[in-house]
Parts: sequence; structure tokens; C-alpha cells
Amino acid sequence: MDGILIVDFGGQYCHLIGRRIRQLGVYSEIIPYDLAGEQTVSSKRKLKVKGTILSGGPSRVYDDGAPKSSVDVLALGMPIMGLCYGHQLIAFLSGGRVGVGQKKEYGTTRATITKPIGVLRGMRKHEKVWMSHGDVVLEIPQEYEVLAYTENCPVAAFKHRDKPIYGLQWHPEVIHTERGMETLRNFVFYVCKCKANYRPTDFLTNASRRIRQIVGCKKAIIALSGGIDSSTAAVLAAKAIGANLTAVFVDHGLMRAGEPESIPTTLQELKVKLIVMDAKKRFLKRLRGISDPEQKRRIVGKEFIKVFEGVAEDIGAEYLIQGTIYPDRIESGARKHSEKIKTHHNVGGLPTKVKFKAILEPLSDLYKDEVRKVADRLGIPKEVIQRQPFPGPGLSVRVMGSVTQEKIDVVRKADEIVTGEIEKSGLRGKLWQYFAVLTDTKSTGIKGDSRAYGYTVAIRAVESLEAMTAKYTNMPYRILERISTRITNEIPQVTRVVYDVTNKPPATIEWE
Repeated sequence: MDGILIVDFGGQYCHLIGRRIRQLGVYSEIIPYDLAGEQTVSSKRKLKVKGTILSGGPSRVYDDGAPKSSVDVLALGMPIMGLCYGHQLIAFLSGGRVGVGQKKEYGTTRATITKPIGVLRGMRKHEKVWMSHGDVVLEIPQEYEVLAYTENCPVAAFKHRDKPIYGLQWHPEVIHTERGMETLRNFVFYVCKCKANYRPTDFLTNASRRIRQIVGCKKAIIALSGGIDSSTAAVLAAKAIGANLTAVFVDHGLMRAGEPESIPTTLQELKVKLIVMDAKKRFLKRLRGISDPEQKRRIVGKEFIKVFEGVAEDIGAEYLIQGTIYPDRIESGARKHSEKIKTHHNVGGLPTKVKFKAILEPLSDLYKDEVRKVADRLGIPKEVIQRQPFPGPGLSVRVMGSVTQEKIDVVRKADEIVTGEIEKSGLRGKLWQYFAVLTDTKSTGIKGDSRAYGYTVAIRAVESLEAMTAKYTNMPYRILERISTRITNEIPQVTRVVYDVTNKPPATIEWE
């Protein structure tokens, strides 16, 4: 079958490029930049490689040690398209000039298309595109021509005059580039001449087979939080190894209101054997006085493993299964040259040595919306499928600064109000995530005609497809006012409520 190779330079959206190509019905394969030559040859043997995409990345092309392909990708004799860092790399390797732009571009901007040809075929004169860069291509060699520019980027897109080699400074793979899929479609079908002949094998069948192959007749436990990821992994593993699986829910005292009570009921419906561990005191003790968010995540990850190791020893389990998904791995800097955005408790937060033969992550190549589709096929209840994403370290990373029981109680109540009012307004199915954050800032207020000095609560609500990018929600003022009134009236310690209007990037969805 026809296929597109994606050379990975550590970009946050590399996997997203691959997924977008597969959405077009064409097979895609991601390969590390330093194995590009070897794996290109290997891939050609099993599929018709029709083109290569060079991903973005956090490095600068002119720095010592900057990642560059182990082969001359421009001499592979196939269509090439570079995105962001890949765009700059093509220019750099071709003898062009790359340097620091006068102004960094993060988020959406307007690109002026001067030549709508090749990958930009059918584009309008002005297109809304999504940027995330500080360096720019300043000059290109004579054998290249400029196809587009922006206010701060003189060479936002280019093409080799004779060869099918293209560069785009923007990211067509993210949903905020309005016609990004058309750009990828142009590259895949118009430039590379691919056929949409990819028929993905059944994910459930392959994942179940792999779990059975590794675990065999031994026992395994699954770390269950009650969210969509771990619940899906639990049902998938239960179908694979049956009674040899035990789900372990650790109540660390950092859950949202009502969740510790509802999770056991849900698991009974899913017919998964469950053990509930009350570990509230031990987690709060370890988190007491800790302000650094990365340290919070490491502490939670370490304590989780300790609890799981204890349960595994008691029941004779040798394997641990987790509901890790791809954004967890990518933000934790799981690949060479990728930047660690934040440590996820179930990835970078794990201790280096664990008492398990292996840790299995059957969902680790999927995004959240893909997990939801798998969950639906597994018959998981809609209330679980639609449950908001929730960080493993729980409310500890929605409390800015040091963690105390009082702060946890405050943010839990504020979160309950935010969730209740938004869902009551009918916005639940339209938003990706919505929650409250207890900031480490206090301010003066007036309650009962008297001076009050209390916490500031921030409200966060975003729209997204796969959590790699997100846009803040244009929340109706009447809803915000109702939330603010309830929080300040019902929580004595809070005197002020603010609304977060930052997209991802430059922010992340969670505050810590």
C-alpha cells in the first residue's frame, strides 16, 4: 500500500501529522531522524513510500548538536514537505539563511499566499494559519521560490522550482489552521500521487493479542482512576486476560466531588474486578509543603507505584497496565530531542526502578478522541466516555503553591460549582474541559459589610479535539457571573474569581 514517512525531530505535533495522514486513508509511519536512512529503506520494502514529511521540533537548525537526518533527505528522490523546524532545515541544508525573527509567532496569524501552487493549490490570497516559532527563513537559494509570507515571516512557504520539495513555517496538522487538511491532502494526493488504500487493522484485536502475549497466564493489575483512559484500558485488558486482571483504584484524596463514590459502581457495571485503596493520608502527608508542580507529579507517581506494588505483592500480580495516552508521553518528553513540557505522573513521574516485569500501555499511541471511539465499541457507559480529562495528580496540580487539606477542599467545591453550572447550561458536549484552579494569590474583598482577605479562583474552559492544542471558550457572561456569584457566596475563603482567556499554546490546558 502507499505510505508517507514522517521524520521525527522532536516536535510536539509529529504524531498528529501521522494521524492526519491516516485520516485521509493513507498509511503513515513515524521514524526517528537519526535512523531515517535505515528505516526509509526498510519501509520501502513493505510499502510504497510516496513522500516524506519533516516534522517540527524545539531545536534551532544552526545550533551545535541540532538534529539533522542521518541521510540527505533532499536527495531521496521523492516529494518532501518540511513543517516549522523541517521547513527551516530544508532551507538551511539547501544553502539558505535562517535566523531569529523580529517577532515570535505563537498562535493563529494571517498568511498571504502569493503563489497558490503545489501543496497550496486552491488556497485563498489570505489564509488563517497556526504558528509556533521564534526563528524564520530569511533567504532561500535561487532554485527555490517563495509561495507565502506573513507580517513577521518573509518566507512562510516555499517550493523548489524543479523538484517536489516544499516548506511551510506553519502547522497544517493542527485544527487552528483553517485549511490545514486541504494542504495535507494536496501533498498526499496531488504531489505524492498516493492512493487512499490504507485499511487499518482492528485496534482492539491487536491490543488484546499483545496483552495476552505478554501477560500470558500470569496476573496483572491495572491502575484505575475512573477516567476514560484507564477505564478503557481496564475493559480492554479484562477482555484479553479475564480473571487474571485486577483493577486498583487508589483514593488519594485529590479527586473531584463524588468521584470516589461513583467509580466502584461504574466498574461493577463493566464487570471488572476491583480493589479500592484508601491512601488519602499518605498522599497528603507526602505533598505537604510542596509547591513545585514537577515535584508534586513525581511524588504522586512514586506513591502510586508504591501502592500498586503492595497490592501486586499481596495478590501475586507481575504486570502493571496503565491508561497512558499519546499526549501524556509527548508532553513528558518521551522521545529524543522532544521538549519536556511537564511530567505526567504515569510517564516521567514514575520511579526508575519498579517491581513489575513490565508496564503495559495499550492506549499509548492514541489521542483522547480516539480512545473515546474505542470505549464506545467496548460498550463503556456514556457518562464515562464523556467524562472530562482529569490529571493523575488530581487536585494537587489545581492548587497553586503548597498543598493543604483546606486548599483541596476549596478547589474541589469551586470545581463542583463550575462543572455544575456549565453542564446545566447545556455546554457539556461542546467543551473539551472546564474546571477551577485555586491560585496562590490573595486579594481584598467585602463580605457582609466587612473587609475580607481571601483566595482568587481562576476558571478554565477550553475547546479541543486531541488536547495537543486548545482554544479558550468564549463563555457567555451570564454563566460566568452565575459561577462567580456562587463561588464567592458559597466558599468563605474566596473573594475573587477570574477567567482564563489563554490558548494552548502558549499555555497548557492545566495550570501546573
